[in-house]
Amino acid sequence: MELRRLRGGRTGTTVAKALGWSAAKVSRYELGQGTFPLEEIEKLLDYYGVTDPRRAQLLALAVEANERGWWYDYADALTPEYMELIGIEAEAVSELAWQVVAVPGLLQTEAYARAVHTAHQQVVLMPPGIFERRVAVRMIRQQVLTTRNPPLELSAVMDESVILRMVGSEKVMFEQLLHLVEVSRLPNVSLRILPLESEMSLMADSFLVFGFSSDDETAKLGDVVSTEAVTDELRIEGETGTYEYRLIFNAFAKAALSTEDSRELILEKARLWRG
Repeated sequence: MELRRLRGGRTGTTVAKALGWSAAKVSRYELGQGTFPLEEIEKLLDYYGVTDPRRAQLLALAVEANERGWWYDYADALTPEYMELIGIEAEAVSELAWQVVAVPGLLQTEAYARAVHTAHQQVVLMPPGIFERRVAVRMIRQQVLTTRNPPLELSAVMDESVILRMVGSEKVMFEQLLHLVEVSRLPNVSLRILPLESEMSLMADSFLVFGFSSDDETAKLGDVVSTEAVTDELRIEGETGTYEYRLIFNAFAKAALSTEDSRELILEKARLWRG
């Protein structure tokens, strides 16, 4: 993605001719098809005029990209788009999540995840083995919040309708909401609820914004936005597009309850699900 950004308005053919490569080679690197030989990446960075500290960041990223991620062991059960999302998330420093449909995947209990996948199974049939592997992937993804060093910084805003809509059963919802309260106390997790009575008129489908640089880093790697729907998935990488999504998220976060009040509301709704 960073290589695509660096190319800017130049065509792949233009870059290829300058380096004595084929256009297909430039395309393979930008699409992540295969490995990234460091000497070749250095040639690209020389051509684009990239210097330190950003150069060092990109070379380190190339080294990591050459390592096989755990999600490749589940490739038979995952779409290429979903594998790409997992890879992006594994490298991200921060993640902003706006969710108007369901609990964010990183915050789901296994029972809730199973209920979501079971509902999907009723529409798109899959073998039992694939079903189990997809649930397993959902759980393993969550390790970025706890066992990764450093852990992912997650800031999530959920519409209140998410904690009112039954997924699976009342027991599943009760346990899910208690889990939200527990995980929201992690130092790297901020969870807020946008109440239904909020005067916020801005509307947007669920989306994720991945950040790859800390605020104190002088060389910034670009954000990536992921929006998901039933039949398609969109990645937005341009500076203007990703900045707009950050502004939208900030607007939702500003209108949402504080983290403390959000926990109180979640506990209140959990009591309703307990019966």
